[in-house]
Amino acid sequence: MLEIEIEDARSWKNCVDSIVNLIDEGSFEVTSNGISLKAMDPSQIAMVSFSIPKSAFSSYKVDETTKLGINFDSMSKILARSRGKDKLKMMLDENKLVLEFLGEERRNFKLPLVDVQEGAQKEPRIEFDAVVKMKAGHFKEILGDAALLSSHVVLEASNKGFSVEVHGDSGDLKVERDKTGEATTNIEVKKDSRATFPLQFLEDIVKACPDDQSLSLHLKTNSPIKVEYSIGEAKLMYYLAPRIETM
Repeated sequence: MLEIEIEDARSWKNCVDSIVNLIDEGSFEVTSNGISLKAMDPSQIAMVSFSIPKSAFSSYKVDETTKLGINFDSMSKILARSRGKDKLKMMLDENKLVLEFLGEERRNFKLPLVDVQEGAQKEPRIEFDAVVKMKAGHFKEILGDAALLSSHVVLEASNKGFSVEVHGDSGDLKVERDKTGEATTNIEVKKDSRATFPLQFLEDIVKACPDDQSLSLHLKTNSPIKVEYSIGEAKLMYYLAPRIETM
């Protein structure tokens, strides 16, 4: 049996959007303890790890571990049709996932399950040298400024604070933040860290994070960045490969 109910359909849409911003298809692993996913984006330079415990749902009946191959773009579009205070119930019907909105009326969508060809995804083992915690809304604003000038952005954390640099044909940008402040809540640095990342991927990764929510950027020079944040009880973790700068 698989029958799951969530009190607010829109909150589940926010969770799905945190995945669909990076990948179109993937497999949810549904166990007696909750739902999880690990997947690489099609270009194989970014990874998303998603988990949400059974306690996040108002009703959770799962008898055995089940893999659900999902087209997240299709699921997101269906979830966008939620109204007001609709509840959401999810059930299996043969090779389809039933998405049922429960509100002033009962609406029943059936989403075909897809075959997802993927190997075991392992998170990179990196000992990061710096962690920057800041409000998501502020980081999105910085990325928005950076997008005016270049497709790549340099992130740097040091004992002086956190900085973002952009160098493009049409100009340069540098944003510097002290170690603590209203937007940058904390910076911990064991060793100065600097790396360059594709801007569009960073924007896609943080897009679903609520603006007032804190996110964590884990950095190490010329190594993948780890970005962490929460949506309600759901935990999101992303890895993004750097562009190695040459002298």
